[in-house]
Amino acid sequence: MSRHDFTPEEFADRRARAHRAIAEAGLDWLVAFHPVSIHWLTGSDAKSYQEFQCLFIPARPGPLAIMARDGERNELRDDALVERIFPWGGGNPDDPVAIFGDIADRLGLRGTRVGMEVPAYYLHPHHFVRLKELLGADLVAEPTALIHDLKMVKSAAELAYIRRAAEIGDHAMETFTAALGEGRTELAVAGKVYDALLSGGSGLAASPINLVSGERSCYSHGAPTERILRSGDYGSVEYGATYKRYTTTIGRQFCLGPPTARMRELYDLVLHASDAMIAEIRDGVPAVVPHQAACRVIGDAGLERARVHTSGYGLAPGFPPTWSEPIHMFGDSHYVLKAGMVLTIEPPAFLDDEPLGARLIDNVLVTTDGCERLSRFPRDLILV
Repeated sequence: MSRHDFTPEEFADRRARAHRAIAEAGLDWLVAFHPVSIHWLTGSDAKSYQEFQCLFIPARPGPLAIMARDGERNELRDDALVERIFPWGGGNPDDPVAIFGDIADRLGLRGTRVGMEVPAYYLHPHHFVRLKELLGADLVAEPTALIHDLKMVKSAAELAYIRRAAEIGDHAMETFTAALGEGRTELAVAGKVYDALLSGGSGLAASPINLVSGERSCYSHGAPTERILRSGDYGSVEYGATYKRYTTTIGRQFCLGPPTARMRELYDLVLHASDAMIAEIRDGVPAVVPHQAACRVIGDAGLERARVHTSGYGLAPGFPPTWSEPIHMFGDSHYVLKAGMVLTIEPPAFLDDEPLGARLIDNVLVTTDGCERLSRFPRDLILV
C-alpha cells in the first residue's frame, strides 16, 4: 500500500478523525508506533517497523512527522503522506531515543500532554523505559488502541480491497484442494498455496500458513513440515491473503479417505459453532455475544476443554507477526459490533489426548441486520 491507493479526501478524513480523537482524549500529541496506525494515516508500507519508528500526530490539524531509519527515507518520500521525515541511523549507529528527544524538542512536545502507543511487537522494552524517562511528566497516557478503534469500520475503498483479498484466498484454497494427496509433504502442499497466492496478486501475509495433518491435527497453529501425507489423515489449513495490505483469512478441514465418526463429529461441531456465531452477528451486538453462542455449542457437546483460543477477532491491514485488530469476541471484551467491521469466525476444537482437532475459518462483514460471509469457497469437509 501507498498514499496512491486511496484518495486524498479519504486520507484527509482519516487525519481529521485522528486529530479529533486525540483532542477528545485530552492529549496534545499522540506518538504512534504500531505500523498499522502509521499505514492507515500515511499509506507507508516501509519495513521500518523492524527498527525504531514512530509517527508524531498533533491534536490540532497540522503536518505529520515520521521518524524512521535512514534506509527507508526514499520510500517514505515517495509513498507516505507525511510532511516531515526525520531519518536516523544510516551508515553509522545512532541512539534512536536520543534522536527522538531532539525531534520532540523541535516539534514542541515538551510541556504538553503526550500520549504514546505501546504495541506488543514494535517497541523494544528498553526503548519504552527510556522514552518514559525522557518524556517524564509530559507522558500522561498510553492509548494504544486509539487509532485502531478509529479504523475498525472500513470504508468503501477498504472493503473493495478486502473483497479482492477474499477472492485470491478462495482461488488458493482450490489450489490447496487439488494439491492434496498421499505421498506429498505438508511443505510441498503449502508451497502450492503460496504460489497461488502470490501469482494471484496477494502480498505476503503477516502470519505464515498453518497446515497440520495426522497426529499433528491437534496443533491449533502448527506450521507445515516434511511430514508425508498418508491415507486416513485428518487435518486443517489456515492462511491469509492480502491486497494492498488488507487481509482476509480462510481455514478448512480435510481428510484423505473416509473420515472416522469422531472426525466427522468434530467437524460438525465447529461448523455448528460457527453458524451459531454468524447468527448473532449484527450492528449493535456486544462482541462477546457471538463468542458466547459458540461456547454454548461446544460446551453442550462436552468439549469445553477443546476450546483453546478466541472464537474470532477483527481483521486489519497486517504487519508481521499479526493481522488482528484489538477487538476480540472473547471473555470481557468491551467492544460493540458495528456495520462495516470485518471479523474472523473460528471457534476451535482441539483435543490433545486423541489427538485430533478441527477449525473452520471464515471472515464476515458486519451489516445492519446480520453479516455477509466474504469467502465463497465451500465450507464442507474436503475429502480426497
